[in-house]
Amino acid sequence: MSTPKELRYSEEHEWVKVEGERVRVGITDFAQHELGDIVFVELPEVGDEISADEPFGSVESVKTVSELYAPVSGKVVEVNEDLSDSPEFVNESPYEKAWMVVIELSDSSEVDKLMTAEQYEEMTKED
Repeated sequence: MSTPKELRYSEEHEWVKVEGERVRVGITDFAQHELGDIVFVELPEVGDEISADEPFGSVESVKTVSELYAPVSGKVVEVNEDLSDSPEFVNESPYEKAWMVVIELSDSSEVDKLMTAEQYEEMTKED
């Protein structure tokens, strides 16, 4: 499974790519593998405020529905509309095509609290 080194990771299996004052968020390769085939993705609206560790959407697979938890707080400035028509992108390309939202950070120090790739790999070994 892939864990890109330049990203940060949450305990809830979201990845975060820092882009200046904004972050791009999706779910990890580990998470999509555990969930199985993704059939539906529910995401917030542009302009929504989200808070770290709070649900901001969900993914539905053939096995289960799983909530998405915000790794950071801020305002949603972009939503990946492609996932409405092509939820399978989450399985095919979790780090490229299947980003879910772009968030304008309200507190950039929250990113520092997220795990590095090495820490995330260590955590997922234990599962």
